[in-house]
Amino acid sequence: MLISVLRRHLGPHWKLLIGVLVFQLAQSLAALYLPTLNADIIDNGVAKGDTGYIMRIGAWMLAVTLVQVACSITAVYFGARAAMGFGRDLRLAVFTRVGAFSEREVQQFGAPSLITRSTNDVQQIQMLVLMSCTMMVSAPITAIGGIILAIQQDGRLSWIIAVSVPVLLVCVGAVVSRMVPWFRKMQGRIDAVNRVLREQLTGIRVVRAFVREDIETGRFEKVNGDVMEAALNAGRWMTTMFPIVMLILNLSSVAVIWFGAFRVQDGMPIGALTAFLAYLMQILMSVMMATFMAVMVPRAAVSAGRIGEVLDTEPTIAAPSAPITELDETGTIELMDVGFHYPGAEQPVLSDISFRVERGQTVAIIGSTGAGKTTLVNLLPRLFDATAGVVYIDGVDVAELDPELLWSRIGLVPQKPYLFSGTVASNLRYGKPDATDEEIWRALTIAQAADFVREMEGGIDAAIAQGGTNVSGGQRQRLAIARALVKQPEIYVFDDSFSALDLATDARLRAALKREADGATFLIVAQRVSTILDADRIIVLEDGRVVGSGTHEELLDTNETYAEIVGSQLTAEEAR
Repeated sequence: MLISVLRRHLGPHWKLLIGVLVFQLAQSLAALYLPTLNADIIDNGVAKGDTGYIMRIGAWMLAVTLVQVACSITAVYFGARAAMGFGRDLRLAVFTRVGAFSEREVQQFGAPSLITRSTNDVQQIQMLVLMSCTMMVSAPITAIGGIILAIQQDGRLSWIIAVSVPVLLVCVGAVVSRMVPWFRKMQGRIDAVNRVLREQLTGIRVVRAFVREDIETGRFEKVNGDVMEAALNAGRWMTTMFPIVMLILNLSSVAVIWFGAFRVQDGMPIGALTAFLAYLMQILMSVMMATFMAVMVPRAAVSAGRIGEVLDTEPTIAAPSAPITELDETGTIELMDVGFHYPGAEQPVLSDISFRVERGQTVAIIGSTGAGKTTLVNLLPRLFDATAGVVYIDGVDVAELDPELLWSRIGLVPQKPYLFSGTVASNLRYGKPDATDEEIWRALTIAQAADFVREMEGGIDAAIAQGGTNVSGGQRQRLAIARALVKQPEIYVFDDSFSALDLATDARLRAALKREADGATFLIVAQRVSTILDADRIIVLEDGRVVGSGTHEELLDTNETYAEIVGSQLTAEEAR
């Protein structure tokens, strides 16, 4: 999976990678040339007392060193550009795929895990690319070149290289193989930390209201300790790697000096022995640099697998291959024998739902908690796809409609209104970026939000915190309603969107909607009977099935379920 991710998202940066290869090759060749020059100085300059020769070759060594430094800096620059561009593209790919997910895929992975995969996991692979460009490219060039040049200096000592390099590789491989499982566990445990932290930050009011700070602190300490345990176990294996490398490196140096002394006695130049030792150090240092990569590759491979799971997951709600972009009808909704079954659930949430809403009608859906009301309205904008039957919007199956066209026809106000960080205006322009200030104030007036927005510092330019936490629940709900109104769609879907409003505000808002949005179709999910008394038709849901349909008066006389709901909320006089 790691190779697949790298090939897919590093390929567009091939020019930078070629630059890295060229300059790393140049700096590696320069580094390999220096020991030969040094040997030349020792054998032909120092040994003969030729100061001029030493100065000339020394100046040449200085020039080669400057070239090496310049090439190294340039290679690191190109490598950093490639790595940062790769990280940007990979994050964008993950974000784009997650943005195409339906609720089903989001629930499958979990929001905390998706956040970790988009940030920490991408960072692990990005760091691998950066280290590869700075070290992994030069390491094999230096190692191979060093072996060739060392053999040229003295082939009879090359057995030391033939022994030390395989021993080093075997030792490093054994350590790395034991690190991989702990890196895999660590990434999963980071997901758990994100999940607990997100729950605590989101539910901070509940935590404090029930005085559960100590319990939540204990939960966080548990998952935080699990991450520490995995990191420590991986770190313990990591700490054994570098002593092993240094031990082999030092033993190899001692072997070269010991056996090289006998070779000098047989006539080997001291400069050649010095160069051989330098090349051996370069070879083993290259292998040691590769061990840095060996440390990073397992963790990056785990991260790549987790990212690959996201990128390879096809959204269950896909755009049609030949989408319909023109509609004959306007503002109609029809469900025919619709059913919905969550994966793994024993019973369907919805079964045999059939009804039609004509343009300009107001149809309400009411039922007990868990009856399937929210699931039903989520089928209209294709947040889920029905597992049975067909959902029609303006006479066309929603699965065959162009998604942009479908969403432009529907203004959805969810059960839990969410506001984005920004301003009042930026939130209201979410569905219509070119909305004027006059359109925004008109929507705020209809939603009964104009008064409190005027009192906010800056008016429609007042700051809104992430999630709308700096406004009350009722204000947040009214701003969400205003956001849908700015869009001016043909169909409005209110999913229990009046529950946080007092009765007077609720009545004024519904009256303004009826007056200002005349001709639009309204589908209203409600728990409060007073909100839907004047609906053209009320649909009663019970256990995912339609058990009643009609006006308030008709249902009150003929439907026991509806009568029980009304009786629990209104007096006999209010009901009539």
